[in-house]
Amino acid sequence: MAEKQTRVGDAYARLKEDICSNLMPPGYQAPEPEIAERLGMSRTPVREALIRLEAEGLVELIPRRGARVLPIKAEDIKEIYQILTALEPDAAASLAERRPSAEELAPLRQATDEMAEALEAGDLDRWAAADDRFHITLLELHGNRRMHAFVSSMFDQAHRARIVTLRLRETPVRSTQEHREILDRLADGDVEGTRRVFRQHRERAATELLNLLENYRLPQL
Repeated sequence: MAEKQTRVGDAYARLKEDICSNLMPPGYQAPEPEIAERLGMSRTPVREALIRLEAEGLVELIPRRGARVLPIKAEDIKEIYQILTALEPDAAASLAERRPSAEELAPLRQATDEMAEALEAGDLDRWAAADDRFHITLLELHGNRRMHAFVSSMFDQAHRARIVTLRLRETPVRSTQEHREILDRLADGDVEGTRRVFRQHRERAATELLNLLENYRLPQL
């Protein structure tokens, strides 16, 4: 059983990475045997991995036709960011209330430093990875496992849109500064300040992304 779960986990991780990096772009469709062959795996773990990905809103399983990678529509992005804006600021505020130690905040500080270094090097992919790590790590520090799993699935759905639009945006200097401010307020135990800055951060990001989709006439990604 443990070996089977490992195979399923491997198939899930590899398929998710291919979807989120657009190696399997929106609209990509293939029968399960072809997907299994692509991974060099048997069909059973691939089938179970696809079921997990369908539950997370990344693929659609079509009887006798395999799986199709679902596009992300502008309305989907709007709803995802509404959820993130509702949940993440309160999670961050709750963490601030606990007055986390410098050691606890070290991974967040490292991620923020790496975001700044990536911008200096002009490496937007590295910047995006550090940005994701900041948000995931904050949820891990908060400690609510169900919230972590749920919000992480929202990140996965929005990730492709961020990657596609990353080079259409202005260099994300402001976003990096906002992460630094969130970190400073967490360190100070500033509950309401943390909540306010985090909410503004998410609201601004949502507006920027939706405006890009509209300006470039990209109804879906």
